[in-house]
Amino acid sequence: MINLLVLIILRGDPTAFQEYWMSTKMKERCVVVIPGWDLMSYFSDKTNVCWFLRQDLAEAIKALHRAIGNAATEERYIVVGNGSTQLCQAALFALSSLSEDKPLSIVAAVPYYSTYEEEASYVQSQLYKWEGDARTFNKPGPYIEMVTSPNNPDGTIREPVVNRGGKVIYDFAYYWPHYTPITHRQDHDIMLFTFSKIAGHAGSRIGWALVKDIEVAKKMVQYLTINSTGVSKESQIRATAILNELTKSCRIKSESFFKYGNEKVKSRWESLRWVVDKTGDKFTLPDYPLAFCNFFGKSSSTYPAFAWLGCNKDKDLKILLKEKYVLKRGGERCGSDKKYVRVDMLGPNKDFQDFLNRLLTIKYPRCFL
Repeated sequence: MINLLVLIILRGDPTAFQEYWMSTKMKERCVVVIPGWDLMSYFSDKTNVCWFLRQDLAEAIKALHRAIGNAATEERYIVVGNGSTQLCQAALFALSSLSEDKPLSIVAAVPYYSTYEEEASYVQSQLYKWEGDARTFNKPGPYIEMVTSPNNPDGTIREPVVNRGGKVIYDFAYYWPHYTPITHRQDHDIMLFTFSKIAGHAGSRIGWALVKDIEVAKKMVQYLTINSTGVSKESQIRATAILNELTKSCRIKSESFFKYGNEKVKSRWESLRWVVDKTGDKFTLPDYPLAFCNFFGKSSSTYPAFAWLGCNKDKDLKILLKEKYVLKRGGERCGSDKKYVRVDMLGPNKDFQDFLNRLLTIKYPRCFL
């Protein structure tokens, strides 16, 4: 009996860096031990706007941003959430509930992170409404634009598109030096980050927002309080330990986690480009310009966490891959065309190699010619 393994890579599971954390050097450094009597209160700091945020995590977040130079933390309120997905929902609630106009339009430039549409539409809120592509948005009045940079799924560096005085939520999940050159320190009203995409610890469900306006921060905390009554302290303690190790590793950039991560993702991109070249003109991948990275002190390219793989024939690439038992998130989920799919570049080594091997075997059926 032939065992037909279905290679499912619909949701990015960033375990590619697991070997680093299993190494002899790192294995014991991030171990946390929590006594049974500890962490029993809901509260971490009753005087803080984000009352469930542990102070040691706040300090670890600020220290890492200083070491990398990718975001301003001065005069900001740190709001911690269960990943940046929950924080995005909290930010939508905060900005729309503070607006006199309702429902507030939510937009993002195509191709956008597919979850944005789901987040803005799922509960059918009367506070805001998903309006689709920012490039074609012409509705008058206030709005919120989601800007992901580097973008998920296509890895491009993004700026706001509408530019009519609306509110902007910046998602900087991938603005770290192993994915893209750190060209300047970001300084915006709302900036989202996530623990999962920095070091691969998706299971800890930790993200944070850097927020300028205290009223926005308070509204975000209100949402988080109602939604999940805060964030696990156990997750915060683990995140603190690992973020502190990341900061320590930055002192010798040639030995840092970010150098390791950059080499890992770069190697995968080189392998994928080699396979795409070997398949002739069947597939396309984006090209990324060189830029000077302030962290590494040299010019480098972008190596996104996802690849925006295209099909040169105007057909459904997701269906073509499915015939090889490979399931990918199709371009239509990102507001784009079915000729594209999103490829996870951070999954397990075996899954990634299996995907490359199957991509090499693809031949266009007659209906694609």
